[in-house]
Amino acid sequence: MFGLGWPEIVIIAVVFLLIFGPKKIPEFGAALGKTLRGFKEEINQDEQEIEDNDEKMR
Repeated sequence: MFGLGWPEIVIIAVVFLLIFGPKKIPEFGAALGKTLRGFKEEINQDEQEIEDNDEKMR
């Protein structure tokens, strides 16, 4: 995973926790979830448009 091992990931997580505090982490998680959900919806929408265009061309 990007050349990072578990020790590096743990250190990054601890630094993240120290910088932002435990109260902000759920907000970041919610924002990340909304972003990923929106990204997934756009991908699915694009795939559906491609399938629709393929059906029209047949």
